Amino acid sequence: MSGSENHRPIRRRTFVIGTAATAGSAALAGPLAAPAAAAAFGYTDDGSNYVVDTGANLVFKVSKSTGDLTSLSYRGTEYQGYGGMNSHIESGLGSSTVTITQSGSTILISVTHGTLKHYYAARSGENNVYLWTNKADTSVSATRYIVRVKAGLFLNDEPDSYTYTNSTIEASDVFAKSDGQTRSKHYSKLRVIDYNYIGWTTGSVGLWIVRSNHEKASGGPFYRSLLRHQSADGGGLYEILYYGQNQTEEQRFGLQGPYVIAFTDGGAPSSSLFPGTLTTSWADSLGISGYVAASGRGRVAGVGITGRNTAHPYTVGLANSAAQYWGSARSSDGYFSITGVLPGTYTLTVHKSELAVYSTQVTVSAGGTTTLNSIAIPSSNDPGNAGAIWRINDWSGTPSGFKNADLMTYAHPSDVRAAAWTGNVVIGSGSETSAFPCYIWKDVNSGLLVYFKLTAAQAAAAHTLRIGVTTAYANGRPQVVVNDTWTSAIPSPPTQPSTRSLTNGSYRGNNYTFTYSVPASAWLTDTSQYNVLKINVVSGSGTTSYLSAGTSIDAVDLLA
Repeated sequence: MSGSENHRPIRRRTFVIGTAATAGSAALAGPLAAPAAAAAFGYTDDGSNYVVDTGANLVFKVSKSTGDLTSLSYRGTEYQGYGGMNSHIESGLGSSTVTITQSGSTILISVTHGTLKHYYAARSGENNVYLWTNKADTSVSATRYIVRVKAGLFLNDEPDSYTYTNSTIEASDVFAKSDGQTRSKHYSKLRVIDYNYIGWTTGSVGLWIVRSNHEKASGGPFYRSLLRHQSADGGGLYEILYYGQNQTEEQRFGLQGPYVIAFTDGGAPSSSLFPGTLTTSWADSLGISGYVAASGRGRVAGVGITGRNTAHPYTVGLANSAAQYWGSARSSDGYFSITGVLPGTYTLTVHKSELAVYSTQVTVSAGGTTTLNSIAIPSSNDPGNAGAIWRINDWSGTPSGFKNADLMTYAHPSDVRAAAWTGNVVIGSGSETSAFPCYIWKDVNSGLLVYFKLTAAQAAAAHTLRIGVTTAYANGRPQVVVNDTWTSAIPSPPTQPSTRSLTNGSYRGNNYTFTYSVPASAWLTDTSQYNVLKINVVSGSGTTSYLSAGTSIDAVDLLA
């Protein structure tokens, strides 16, 4: 990359986010650039920084006073920094104790700030920086690492970028372009389970963060968080472990990593760096605080899962207060294997898509494999198995299939591409699901009407109405009215994250099912007429419009 290219956007192959589904094939596109010899490998001290030369094409600097990454030079071009800020944990740790050691082909920089310890490692001949973070308590507010990248080196005008205008439409981090499309660093589209790496490429240079296994993160495999941003000032790549945004779990503490800053010749990072694939036996003897080698970990394997709805993917998660892991169940028989697990007792949860349908306890020992017999999901555990007079959407723990559902993972509800949030639903029309909005807000589309007919026998009996939700904002929850003659009680709000969710790309909260016992007297006796169900959102909190109380819908059904 010539010096003149440093000051204008490069508009070729602007970015890539690597998904778990395509990780193997993507890695073949661009192996790591590493020379045959690495004679220059080593480090120097320039007075303010430790300067590490990997002996490949990468030279980086770490501040001796703060532990910030102050320079990231690849093939002679400086990539680090914008707005006078460095790359670092959080917004920078400030005064820290920083030391460096070299052991053969590995250099380790150790940063201590109070109870937090952070590490950078370099390997001879590699264009990678390996990072670990050991957070022991809440003295550092959250857990993220941000790689700050100079403006003009990469172009990103995708959903997870800032727009280059002053049109802020929510808080200080959601923007609208002149064409009505919305942009925000929150709009990554992806759950943790969906990606292995994030970054940008020009076609000749790629800069990536390869995520860790997130064993000390919170939120599980379906958590969504900001991953990347870019504006006129520069770009940022993130490893988010605890952000406090729409979190469903308490924060976990301990050593997390490695996650990797990787440069390539323009292609994707090598799959050998991906979580679950990366081998770091070279780090076993480095003295990293909290480090547990492969020999000190175990494995959980299940021979199969019965009682599945094969139209949905199944994921098996392990979680306790100290760690979390997950693995995909094989579509043919439900076989799963979860490796690299710290010893301990875990709650094992089977998810149909994102809906928990089974749980049990398992114990993992170092060096051992906990083998489980075939797991049988009881039919009653899956609400989709219940007999229904009618059902809108399948129960999956997600709003997938509803109107605007896919768009809401990478756009604001006000985005010009969103279909109208209002409109009624007619059972038997064939478009019930696509006509039903994925989100309902008190100030936007509360009072949604669902029309349906009942037979004489059905109208003569009481029935249970169910509404499944995936999260809620400001305690928004549904209250229902049938035929303007029967009104349900206002249900108590379930526990949900208190931060924004519906407007910043995430429907993930705590799945909950509201049930309403509708008496036979509420139904119309004329079977030729449509019964009318009105769904209101009630709450005493929230503000206005899309920040009024709201909820995300999973499924709605009337049981037989």
